[in-house]
Amino acid sequence: METQETTRQNTEQQAAIFSALADPTRLKLVRLLCCQRDPDALCVNALAGLLGVTQSAVSQHLRVLKAIGLVKGERRGYHIHYFVNQVVLERCRQLASAALSMGEQANEELCQEHCPDVREPDA
Repeated sequence: METQETTRQNTEQQAAIFSALADPTRLKLVRLLCCQRDPDALCVNALAGLLGVTQSAVSQHLRVLKAIGLVKGERRGYHIHYFVNQVVLERCRQLASAALSMGEQANEELCQEHCPDVREPDA
């Protein structure tokens, strides 16, 4: 069973992931970058062209995705090329799955712990 601290940390991470991916352009950006494999990372210019948005907009979206560690950049000459951090992507998948698939047992445990009106059945 998770401790309260672990639950709190996971919840904060889940909220950060959902917040970062809530924007349709960022979601498209992640999908584009998921298709890239080193050495085929894309620079801001290429991403802007593929997404049909400005370079400035791409940079701002990348900033949000880098803040949660989902996207990494690597300098190649004059440009920085971006790709998805596969380790963080897998952690995001796990956290999102856990947030969206809370079983009834977990809900019952939370209610028993936090809801004063829910009582355990008499034995």
